[in-house]
Amino acid sequence: MKDHSAALLWESARKCLGDNGCLSVIMPAFALESVIERNVEQVYSLLNGQIPFEILVVNDGSHDNTGAAIARAAEQDTKKIRPVTVKINSGKGNALKRGFAASKGSHILLLDADLDLSPERISTFFDIMHAQNASIVIGSKRHPDSVIDYPWQRRLVSMLYYTAVFLLLGLPVSDTQTGMKLFTREALQWSFDRMLVKAFAFDLEVLSIAHTRGFKVAEAPVLMQFGNKIGCLSWKNVKQVAIDTMAIFYRTRILKYYRSVEVPPALTHQPLVSVVIACPTASNYLTECLAALEKQSYTLFEVIVLPDEKIALDTSLELRVIPTGKTRPAEKRNSGIRAARGEIVAFLDDDAYPVPNWLRHAVKYFAFDDVGGVGGPGETPPHDPFMAQAGGRVYANRYVSGNFRYRYVGDRVRSSVDDYPSCNLLVRRTLLEKIGGYRTDFWPGEDTILCSDIVIKENKRIVYDPWAVVYHHRRPLFLPHLRQIARYALHRGHFAKRFPETSFKISYLIPSLLVIGLVLGVPFAILLRPLRHLYAGITALYLLVTFVSSFSLRPGMWLITWLGVVATHMVYGVRFLQGLLSRRMPCETARFDHTSETQTH
Repeated sequence: MKDHSAALLWESARKCLGDNGCLSVIMPAFALESVIERNVEQVYSLLNGQIPFEILVVNDGSHDNTGAAIARAAEQDTKKIRPVTVKINSGKGNALKRGFAASKGSHILLLDADLDLSPERISTFFDIMHAQNASIVIGSKRHPDSVIDYPWQRRLVSMLYYTAVFLLLGLPVSDTQTGMKLFTREALQWSFDRMLVKAFAFDLEVLSIAHTRGFKVAEAPVLMQFGNKIGCLSWKNVKQVAIDTMAIFYRTRILKYYRSVEVPPALTHQPLVSVVIACPTASNYLTECLAALEKQSYTLFEVIVLPDEKIALDTSLELRVIPTGKTRPAEKRNSGIRAARGEIVAFLDDDAYPVPNWLRHAVKYFAFDDVGGVGGPGETPPHDPFMAQAGGRVYANRYVSGNFRYRYVGDRVRSSVDDYPSCNLLVRRTLLEKIGGYRTDFWPGEDTILCSDIVIKENKRIVYDPWAVVYHHRRPLFLPHLRQIARYALHRGHFAKRFPETSFKISYLIPSLLVIGLVLGVPFAILLRPLRHLYAGITALYLLVTFVSSFSLRPGMWLITWLGVVATHMVYGVRFLQGLLSRRMPCETARFDHTSETQTH
């Protein structure tokens, strides 16, 4: 009788899976050493003998012994329990994508590994999927049949968030954040191919994308034992969820992005990538960069390091060190191009290091024949010192980088760009050889010319993907940062005249117009009394806008960032004009000496 009851309990699941289907349970785990082994055993015991299944436990860069506990759990049945390792914690969204990439099932269950949600309701999810012909079934704490032990703080936040989501996106669900969701593979694949959010609003974006496509979403009751935990209700997390939610609204309702986004086809083969790193010598930053490359999930690559002189590097990578002498970065990178064996050349700065999925996210776009290059954001490392963090915040400020903010913060949709820095740029080797590599008479700015050659001369696209992230150490405020800004502005002003196709843009001119207005406004305000108040009002408005845009919960960081924004505008505006009026750049005739130009490593 018991076996007969169990068979009836899982009847809908068997109908959904059909003759050849399988359920893949993906459980992302971070710092769950004490419970993960027991929780995997509970899910395994529930499913074993009932339906075809596999359990993929994703260790999301845990610093404790969670990985060892997952390995012990897998020993019970190595065919059905498979560990997936993410070497650096990158958020729930990334962990689930990694688990999905390793899965084989026709149906996918996303299940929080702490098992606050009882897996006993899995069969109910299949009942609802079958009865309502749904492609997605999500657990809902607000379902009338749910049994939940949930603190009032979380109930209040959940209710407010549901209201906001319904008003903004019109999703026909009452709960998006509960960590138990059942998908058909088609529905989840469609969503994962198009999603951009990496952290807390991940669930909302997945559901929004699927709903936009027309996949039916249904809700199921859950059994939750949340206990006394409050969860991740920090101001930082709430703020990020709010920003991501508004971004999803904008992409869904305004841009219609998810319907039109381009998804690359599967590559016919896995291309070899040559990672080229130009540097003066060995450094702590270079060691950090190589350590991050060791953690790449895409493993078919070689590394070429180009220092001034021979150096010894301790790494497990396939590595070649090619001394170049004291030459410019462009000349070093050209040496790397000549030495490269890969179909794709990936350029990294030695003071930058990539996330584990950097190459995996970038390489896929080369399945398009018209794609010549791929780039991604160069974000400020979270462990950079205070003044370097402030420098990163200045670059990320909307009133400093404007439409080019995506270079420093990975919050823009996938798109084509015409200018991208070499700290995170991948290019087809055949295209580089055809162009002749980098121009060696400019520094900085050589990457601007290279990108112009790719886009304008060769009519190829450069794709920007916000998931192809590297962390790029910043120069600290004030002097090192402003010296770098001065060099960039000087060359951009000159390039606006020499290479207007990609450098003559109004956003590059605005700081110079600001400086001209502030300088010329002084004598007019002194001589003409009616203009004094106008001049003072405009100046005060500028200071107020930049002050508000520099907001931080840390008053010291807020103030330093604001001063950095204003100083950046002034320096950039002056030097851009100087470059615009210059016949030639000093680097076109002077010998290169990087000892005074590179930051201390």
